[in-house]
Amino acid sequence: MATSSTLGQTQRYAAGALLALALRQAQTHQTVPLGSHALDDEPPNPDASAAAEPDPRDLWTHESRGLLRPVLRFLEIDPKAWAGVEKTAASSDPKHHIGAFLRKVVDDEDDDEKARSERSDQELALAKAVDAMAMGLESGGVVESAAEALRSSATGSRGGAADDDDDPAASASGRAKDYRKMAVLYMLLSACVADVNMAEEGMGSPRVTKGYDARHRVALRLLATWLDVRWNKMEAVEIMVACSAMAAAKEEEQSRESSSPSSRWENWKRGGIIGAAALTGGTLMAISGGLAAPAIAAGFTALVPALHTLVPVIGASGFAAIATAAGHTAGSVAVAASFGAAGAGLTGTKMATRIGNVKEFEFKTIGENHNQGRLAVGIFVSGFAFTEEDYAKPWEGWKTNLERYILQWESKHVIAVSTAIQDWLASRVALELIREGAMQTVLNGIISAFAWPATLVSAAEFIDSKWAVAIDRSDKAGKMLADVLLKGLQGSRPVTLVGFSLGARVVFKCLQELAQLGNNEGIVERAVLIGAPVSVKSEMWEPARKMVAGRFVNVYSTNDWILGVTFRASLLTQGLSGIQAVDVPGVENVDVTELVFGHSSYLSLLQQILDHLELNNYYPVFHPCTPRAQ
Repeated sequence: MATSSTLGQTQRYAAGALLALALRQAQTHQTVPLGSHALDDEPPNPDASAAAEPDPRDLWTHESRGLLRPVLRFLEIDPKAWAGVEKTAASSDPKHHIGAFLRKVVDDEDDDEKARSERSDQELALAKAVDAMAMGLESGGVVESAAEALRSSATGSRGGAADDDDDPAASASGRAKDYRKMAVLYMLLSACVADVNMAEEGMGSPRVTKGYDARHRVALRLLATWLDVRWNKMEAVEIMVACSAMAAAKEEEQSRESSSPSSRWENWKRGGIIGAAALTGGTLMAISGGLAAPAIAAGFTALVPALHTLVPVIGASGFAAIATAAGHTAGSVAVAASFGAAGAGLTGTKMATRIGNVKEFEFKTIGENHNQGRLAVGIFVSGFAFTEEDYAKPWEGWKTNLERYILQWESKHVIAVSTAIQDWLASRVALELIREGAMQTVLNGIISAFAWPATLVSAAEFIDSKWAVAIDRSDKAGKMLADVLLKGLQGSRPVTLVGFSLGARVVFKCLQELAQLGNNEGIVERAVLIGAPVSVKSEMWEPARKMVAGRFVNVYSTNDWILGVTFRASLLTQGLSGIQAVDVPGVENVDVTELVFGHSSYLSLLQQILDHLELNNYYPVFHPCTPRAQ
């Protein structure tokens, strides 16, 4: 199996054990409230844990889930040790194990000076490449300037910074450990996306999914937190893995006629930390096609001088192949086909399996992160709009490295109900009720399950028919979204789902459908519901929560009486997630009452809310937003 020459046997074992611990902790946090620090201050309540002890076969670290053992095999960890890693991952007191393995993975093993020097050179090259790629991401793309910064610092910089330090030896040691961290994360990501056939040697069940499982990404996010590595560096690593796999595909295509599969595989096994991940068992990992835009390709080609010692097999010609494939449509198509991209992708699908009377269901791209090697996808769903532009405009300004899409669905009905609500708000009856403070009474009544004024019910009746149709279509659109994800039109990549208003209901219904169909836990990484017209009943939320590997956020405003009025009929005695917290462990509740003064105000505040959620952090973060001026 292809592994990195920079990691010794003990370090590979420690890396595998850390991933196992991260997988188990991430799964635990689906039902146990997350702490506010890198490690939870208090262990879970033992009585509660015992009462909800899961079936071992349902654990992410169990061989039936196919998430851990392929990684251990890729790392060439002795199969006799696998059971011990799994047992350690399920430990009720993980802190001791985590600290021990973190120390073990960054410490040098007892080998000769020459081996340590070679390993240090390789890890330095990788760290510099990651830094350059991260710089490119921060500036909007992997550009020549980032590569130039890498080249200028690649020679003579290893000891330069230490001259100004009080303890040069300690400083050098610290930098070496930072470089090791990137090598560990690179190798673990490579192992996670590799297609390892576990059945061929009788070592357990075949891997359930191919590609990049959402649970792996959540575990890597937690592991990066433990290692104190910024997430944008991990995103840089993701792009490097994707692009090196693309180069591997090109090399494979060019050498297919001149060598046998076994000899090609032997060549890849001798490769360095980059490229070795691209092929396992002769099979290319399945991710979305068109992985490198020209800007990415140019930056990667410029990195070759610093990376040549790291990639002895791919070398300059392999990285140049990225530029060739990215710069020519035919080349991109050929490589995309070899990666097993499903169909034409999201933007090629205007309608999935038709459900009911849904007439419009179309994905559109937003942002500039497409065809740039992004190994994670974001789908954004609006549900309150006055024009078609309102489907995309609220999400455009949010800065993220996801490959982003908006879902435009049933705009005729969404615009109709939004406009009806707006018209009603301008009516004499509504203005009078607002003046009398009746709306807050309505909200209090819904939350406490009391009846509320009949005059208000009759005044809002003209909205009912439009709202009922929109609710029906949102439920059906949610099922269609689940169908799209199950077909893999997003590529085998983790998905972040964010929905607002009726769009949040689309997301919720999608998660419910995935749960009902079963065995779909590895698709969705994060979900955010904002102002959602969804019941707070726990029996609805618990299955949906299990479909989200990472953070699941419910954003609500107790001032959103518009939502309370329009969705009063079926939820009068149940409560509504868009105006109150959801009492389900593992669901983050974020109160934006001080920021949001009405349902329509979400349209201009979505970017600000998402920024304050800091979704790239593993642990919940929400800095209070500054209230808008009265």
